[in-house]
Amino acid sequence: MDYGMYFFEHITPYETMVRRMERVIASGRTAYQDYFLFETQGFGKVLVLDKDVQSTERDEYIYHETLVHPAMLAHPEPKSVLIVGGGEGATLREVLKHPTVERAVMVDIDGELVELAKRHMPEWHQGAFEDPRTVLVIGDARAYLETTEEKYDVILIDLTDPVGEDNPARLLYTVEFYRLVKAHLNPGGVMGMQAGMIMLTHHRVHPVVHRTVREVFRYVRSYKNHIPGFFLNFGFLLASDAFDPAAFSEGILEARILERNLALRHLSAPYLEALFVLPKDLEEAIEGETLVSTDQNPFYLTPEGEARQAPYRG
Repeated sequence: MDYGMYFFEHITPYETMVRRMERVIASGRTAYQDYFLFETQGFGKVLVLDKDVQSTERDEYIYHETLVHPAMLAHPEPKSVLIVGGGEGATLREVLKHPTVERAVMVDIDGELVELAKRHMPEWHQGAFEDPRTVLVIGDARAYLETTEEKYDVILIDLTDPVGEDNPARLLYTVEFYRLVKAHLNPGGVMGMQAGMIMLTHHRVHPVVHRTVREVFRYVRSYKNHIPGFFLNFGFLLASDAFDPAAFSEGILEARILERNLALRHLSAPYLEALFVLPKDLEEAIEGETLVSTDQNPFYLTPEGEARQAPYRG
């Protein structure tokens, strides 16, 4: 191994990813989390929050296209969109590619992180924060939903996983939170979200999230994609009360991509449809899951990936 600076990311207590750092761009702590931004030869800039890699410059488009466009394309004419989280601005960037969008509200609790992204991560947001359709709200997303009367065609949830018993994100993964989200969807609306890594050998996050969302929405569909910068498959969800958001007549997705003139680097209509084909073990884990996260007893992940419940004392 060459000598130099290395970043060790402990995926679990049993697996560690090692990345060589060419230079450190920024590091510190906001009011909510530690941040660390460095540059590598392989993936360009790498953003780390609370010791976990969140995004890498050269493949972030894969994650963000996978999160955003299945939900946006499921809706025939998404005009109003809410993004919960999404501090780097790349989720916002992908939403704004849809010419039907008239208003995109992004709510992130960490204003310092958003400023960091504006200053040091232009490759991610690409000017999305300055788009006249953008409304940036710095604040707690749950409090925002509890007070606003605004409704949306699409709501996208782009949050970190609730790792640790003292993690406040636990209250954004509960039945009550998803009911709040549902109450702010217009008729025919769709929710899309990041739903944890797929590592069924010793990581249970995705089945628990799916099971909890299923308590609220009539139709819930899991899909997954490989994210090169994470070296893992990541899970995502679509949910709607109006229709199965992954069941389309032949040619509908292709037609919507063409009609909206979407400049997609990773997704195509056939590949997008294929993402919803799940392996047998994942289907069985989802169907067999019984844990439902609630405000009274929200779930959290241990560092080992075990899903546990306990009252939140934060």
